[in-house]
Amino acid sequence: MNYKQLLRGIFAAALLLQFFSVSAQNADQKWSLGLHGAIIEPKTSLGDQFFKFTINSTTFGQGLSLNRYLNKSFDLGLFGLTGKMSQELGAYNYSDLVFTMDLRLRYKLYNGYILNDEACIGPYLTAGVGAAHATVDATGASEGRLKEGINQLDLYAGAGIRFRVNEYVSIDWQTGVHMPSDNTWDANTNGDKDQFLEHSLGLILNLGEGKDSDGDGVSDRHDKCPNTPAGVKVNEDDGCPLDRDKDGVADYQDECPDVAGVPALKGCPDKDNDGVADKDDRCPDAPGLMNLGGCPDADADGVADLDDKCPETKAGYKVDATGCPMDSDGDGVVNEEDDCPSIKGLAFLKGCPDGDGDGIADKDDKCPAVAGIKANNGCPEIPKEIVTQITKIASKIFFETGSDKLKSGSKTQLDDLADILSKYPEAKLSVEGHTDNTGNPEKNVQLSQKRCESVKNYLVSKGIDANRLSATGYGDTKPIADNKTADGRAKNRRVELKTQY
Repeated sequence: MNYKQLLRGIFAAALLLQFFSVSAQNADQKWSLGLHGAIIEPKTSLGDQFFKFTINSTTFGQGLSLNRYLNKSFDLGLFGLTGKMSQELGAYNYSDLVFTMDLRLRYKLYNGYILNDEACIGPYLTAGVGAAHATVDATGASEGRLKEGINQLDLYAGAGIRFRVNEYVSIDWQTGVHMPSDNTWDANTNGDKDQFLEHSLGLILNLGEGKDSDGDGVSDRHDKCPNTPAGVKVNEDDGCPLDRDKDGVADYQDECPDVAGVPALKGCPDKDNDGVADKDDRCPDAPGLMNLGGCPDADADGVADLDDKCPETKAGYKVDATGCPMDSDGDGVVNEEDDCPSIKGLAFLKGCPDGDGDGIADKDDKCPAVAGIKANNGCPEIPKEIVTQITKIASKIFFETGSDKLKSGSKTQLDDLADILSKYPEAKLSVEGHTDNTGNPEKNVQLSQKRCESVKNYLVSKGIDANRLSATGYGDTKPIADNKTADGRAKNRRVELKTQY
């Protein structure tokens, strides 16, 4: 293969490798291998051929490089070059077989301060030191023919540009000067210091695999989501999980991966912004409550309007499953308005029953089994003639003088009174005793009290409930006539019977 074929091969390989993946030399993938073609241009006592760019069999060389990434600013590489160089001046000429091996430090101008390592063009400066070997074949008119092998120290300085074909492959152009320590490359120690230029064009292939912590196929260097769970599909460009609907929630976490939603609802939309995802919202077009499946509850009774048969229930009323107020006894009066919520009653009595039908609720009726009047708290009114009869009975109750002992005729009157009280079982009777002012007032009170007790005890003996009877003695404190006359004193000595409910 000649130099022209090699150059064509380098460019063809560069184009082909654009379509294949090899790892890029970077902080993760630190090694690269370079294959180079070079033009060698000497500068000796026979002349200066720098920057002539003449390509022929005596100027073309080949190189191989191995580079190691150090940091974002520097790489270190080993560069080997072999080739020929020759010059002719009159009858004097020489032809050298050249081999150099240099350790070169490369300062990258695309280190983030000027350009970044994603840039298409990456300029750099390089310098190195190594060894040079030359086999000199020289012919001179006066000196004859010389064949000599030279081993020397080689200093190198240059600059170059890397053209980034893609993430994985680069083409490298470098120009640098070799400065051997000896001045006999042209078999002549006279004249200028012997030097030669190396113009190289190379194909750089990067070795190794980049670090991929989460195993998603995208190296950490390019992975913006380096902790993606195993098995999750990612974008090849940045290593982040796929997000088909572009809502910021990765598909593997998105419960609605094909419809843009909100992160708080695991990627699902919420048209009414009530915090319930549309897919779970029974009322997706009206803001509602989470505990009611996203439906509103206008009367705040805990039943969604969608299910509420009584949507205007008053605040605080307990409701059933249909949203209607509770009516435990089924009387048509809701519990909160029912004074008797456990007993079926009448609406006009606030849900309470009226057993005797007198229009007075049993709970307020002191005579719930007998129809009565409101004035008597539901008890029947005692006819006036009966009241008059009771008054007459009171006027016929007499006691032994100075005693609480009933006279026999008084007992007959009290028997009639007991019969009346039996007919009106809800009626209560107050027995009040009075005396004239004869004697000691304190003793008069005591005597009147005992006489009232005698009347009460007699009625109790006839079957009248003691709770219906009260006895109070007033002595001479409530006269109804003049105590100065006998007739007046007689009127003041009396028993009064008063009915009440």
